[in-house]
Amino acid sequence: MAEPDPVQLAPPLPQKPRAVLIDLAGVLHVGDHAVPGAAAALQRLRSSGLPLRFLTNTTRSPRQALVQLLHSMGLAVAPEEIQTAVRATAQLVRQRGLHPHYLVHPAIAEEVGPSHPEPDAVVLGDAGEHFTFDALNRAFRLLQAGCPLIAMARNRYFQEPDGLTLDLGAFVAALEYGAGVRAEVVGKPAAPFFLGALAELGVVPGEAVLIGDDLRDDIGGAQAVGIPGVLVRTGKFRPADESAGDIRAARVADDFAAAVALLLGEG
Repeated sequence: MAEPDPVQLAPPLPQKPRAVLIDLAGVLHVGDHAVPGAAAALQRLRSSGLPLRFLTNTTRSPRQALVQLLHSMGLAVAPEEIQTAVRATAQLVRQRGLHPHYLVHPAIAEEVGPSHPEPDAVVLGDAGEHFTFDALNRAFRLLQAGCPLIAMARNRYFQEPDGLTLDLGAFVAALEYGAGVRAEVVGKPAAPFFLGALAELGVVPGEAVLIGDDLRDDIGGAQAVGIPGVLVRTGKFRPADESAGDIRAARVADDFAAAVALLLGEG
């Protein structure tokens, strides 16, 4: 009989957090609608003086578009507070001097630049409807020729107003399987994505808390590096997440407002 997967033990919540990391989609908003109570809760959190960072694996929109969307819903977030998988990937490409072929959504083209005519890597983002057979096969052939695969993220799905929507992870898995390669993931749940945000804030993992709706990429990724996670029952959350065999969130809250109340000791 196979051994069960070990359960990831959640780090304890700090009595007085020194920073809060917050996922965006599914926590503060779903589509173009704010989660009820999120705007007021965000203002209470800001009034507490805690430094904040917003971490997102959304790879269909540039950072400025995300800021505009959040502002339209009454969610006051500054561009410099948002850490995106898109920008983290662009930074990695620059640091390594790579010349990638990009299979990404056209909306983020300005943030990553054009594909190189003689690529030495394949970079994958959520291209949405642009994941055509020809586009995927082009990437597959480059991987077969020896290019490494870099994935901005590998989420399975995300919540939209009309239901769950397939995310980047399925396409990453398809190319991994077809080409016999393993992708390097840049966004959540990759450890550097979380630790980089904390380094900017001058905080160590045990002094911070993450609030997210994705048990594996948000909570699991954060807790793997020592950041306790509060799982919210909004967005992509499903009841089975509370009894998953291998990951246990430090705490579970009904929504972002309840998570903020928990962290601030409100009632």
